Amino acid sequence: MNHRTLAIIAAFFATLIYGLNHTIAKEVMPTYVQPFGFIFLRVSGAALLFWAIAPFAPKQKIDRGDWWRILVCSIAGMVINMLAFFKGLQLSTPINSAVLVTITPIIVVVLSAFFIKEKITLSKGFGVLLGLIGAVTLILFGAESRIDAPNIPLGNFLFIVNATFYGTYLILVKKLIEKYHPFVLLKWLFTIAVIINFPISFSEVTAIEWSVLPVHIIGAIFFVILGTTFGTYLLNAFALTQLKASTIGAFVYLQPLIGVLFALFTGKDQLSGIKITAMGLVLLGVYLASKRPKPGA
Repeated sequence: MNHRTLAIIAAFFATLIYGLNHTIAKEVMPTYVQPFGFIFLRVSGAALLFWAIAPFAPKQKIDRGDWWRILVCSIAGMVINMLAFFKGLQLSTPINSAVLVTITPIIVVVLSAFFIKEKITLSKGFGVLLGLIGAVTLILFGAESRIDAPNIPLGNFLFIVNATFYGTYLILVKKLIEKYHPFVLLKWLFTIAVIINFPISFSEVTAIEWSVLPVHIIGAIFFVILGTTFGTYLLNAFALTQLKASTIGAFVYLQPLIGVLFALFTGKDQLSGIKITAMGLVLLGVYLASKRPKPGA
């Protein structure tokens, strides 16, 4: 099996884990663990795991000029991105999160035009518009009365914040991945994230009552640490070494499908006309925004 095939498999499993995470993480919050406290468990657990496997990576010293980019990547991808997503998941629903996080490719298109002056074609521009209409539709009209979703509009808005900063992370981290081994890079990214997240999340970590956590909740916490954090970042880092970002971006279409089906199967969420309409607009927008222009176009 060649490296490209392995990279495609890695990208698929990362997407599968992300799709399941919407429902699994939601079950933990806020009854057992508050969102910011959960994030500290994520980043600290992942940091320990990456330090544990670091000896298997080649010896690499980070160039002084790269530390600023590593710092910004950590803040965007392991601090603001994660805090916004888990807080949004506490306030909103699994299906809403599965739909709205898929606008990341649209955000990447917009940010690429801003940061690296990449041209936005008419098709891409229309895709961005459709995706944003879908997102705004879900934010403004997707509210429903649910005890476990106390502020759906705010939660949905935080999913947009999450997608924006994750998109920023993907753009900035690409050069670092091309230069450093994934074990080396992710070790430092998560270590910095632990330091920054600590004062933000400390009070919620100390509030966790470990002795009364049910077994399935402990299992869900380990799934988020080992799978959604350590596993997906490692899988995507490997995939980026073999595949173009646009190829990996195509897997984003699977995430809402997996997330929605799993939420429905477990009875943790339900579909509505607004959700279906918004999902259709977002996915069509992502397709148009991610579509590569024909040569000469």
